[in-house]
Amino acid sequence: MRTRPSRLRVLSIPALMVLSLVWALVAAPSASAQSQIMRIDVYSPSMGRWIPNDVITPAGGGSAPTFYLLTGIGGGTDGISWFNNTNVRDFFDDKHVNVVMPVGGEYSMYTDWLADDPVLGRNQWQTYLTRELPAAIESRLGANGVNAIGGVSMAGSSVLDLATQAPGMYRAVGSYSGCANTSGVIGQAMVRSMVELRGGGNATNMWGSMIDPLWRVHDPMVNAERLRGTALFVSSGNGVPGPIDNHNPALVVPQTIGGSVVELVSGVCTGAFQARLASLGIPATFHYVSQGSHSWGLFESELRESWSVIGGAIGA
Repeated sequence: MRTRPSRLRVLSIPALMVLSLVWALVAAPSASAQSQIMRIDVYSPSMGRWIPNDVITPAGGGSAPTFYLLTGIGGGTDGISWFNNTNVRDFFDDKHVNVVMPVGGEYSMYTDWLADDPVLGRNQWQTYLTRELPAAIESRLGANGVNAIGGVSMAGSSVLDLATQAPGMYRAVGSYSGCANTSGVIGQAMVRSMVELRGGGNATNMWGSMIDPLWRVHDPMVNAERLRGTALFVSSGNGVPGPIDNHNPALVVPQTIGGSVVELVSGVCTGAFQARLASLGIPATFHYVSQGSHSWGLFESELRESWSVIGGAIGA
């Protein structure tokens, strides 16, 4: 894992209220020929705790757009993340953009929950990601307020939902190997498998009972019209393992079996979402990888492929 040259704590209560004391604790990264890496802890009033964020700032510093990049079901707290499992530092080294990768939100769907959960605690991730974190990042880094967001797997659904909940917040969205359908029998079954079977939480504390209208409120398939005007990149593999997966040889069998099933489902979801957007006349870029199970090799390939759409939309 790459070393982080600096760590900073920033209070976001709310936008513009970054305490001057914090500025004195850690000097701003100096301009250089390379991008800079830091860990910025941002206090979330809505969740009552500090949230760590791995941040890449552009070479030379200066005002830049921001790309919020969310990891999958474990939220990065398990050590599995964009920062730890891909070469994002190298990829963004020559790009004029702040890349912010929050650590946390495991099994939460990165949404605001109705109630605290006995297992998963307090989750108000929509508030954090659309209000608290941007305020801190713009104050600390001098970001220019132009934003995009991307997410993989669980977060591939969440980033589409966040864009529908906060219209105009993001100029571009990248959804990698996710599923846009989160309500109905099939959608709820997929969400509950992540929140309850994997995370041990209770999805009723998130969006209510099975018939609660909040499930449809947070379904990007249902609310696709709200994505009109946003640059969209949606991608998936087909579940067939291949060299792109770059699996650990010692774990290749379980990784391939589980990853193939999950990616196959993602591919079906992606096709359905493409049909939905087409029916509404909403332009989007869809990319289907001819091989690839649910793996970081595939995810990194999808991210790189998406940058012409995302970077172009935010001027990065």
